[in-house]
Amino acid sequence: MKTVFTPAAPAAIGPYSQATVAGGFVFTSGQLGLVPDSGLLCPGGTGEQTAQAIENLRAVLTAAGSDLSRVVKTTCFLSDLNDFALFNSVYEKYFTGKPARSCVQAAALPKGALVEIEAVAEA
Repeated sequence: MKTVFTPAAPAAIGPYSQATVAGGFVFTSGQLGLVPDSGLLCPGGTGEQTAQAIENLRAVLTAAGSDLSRVVKTTCFLSDLNDFALFNSVYEKYFTGKPARSCVQAAALPKGALVEIEAVAEA
């Protein structure tokens, strides 16, 4: 098992790694729409945070030797499911291979985020 860290994505805000590689897969921790340099949520709303969260996922996957095209499953958390259509409009631009997905509303996300996305990808 190998843990992954890259400064190109926000540092973990707790006792966990950005990702773990095991059994031929990369398991990422949830990524928020945080700007890596500042650790603050990116300006804008759900659309902007979705794009930033996916860019953060891309950076973690790249550091693990994988990429977005190798994602087999995502789990997505929205603070408001009324933003589902907006979330989808951004998400579909990045995940053209249509990996399996779960998407749920969460009562609250860390740092007051509107979106959090985790992924499992082939290593």
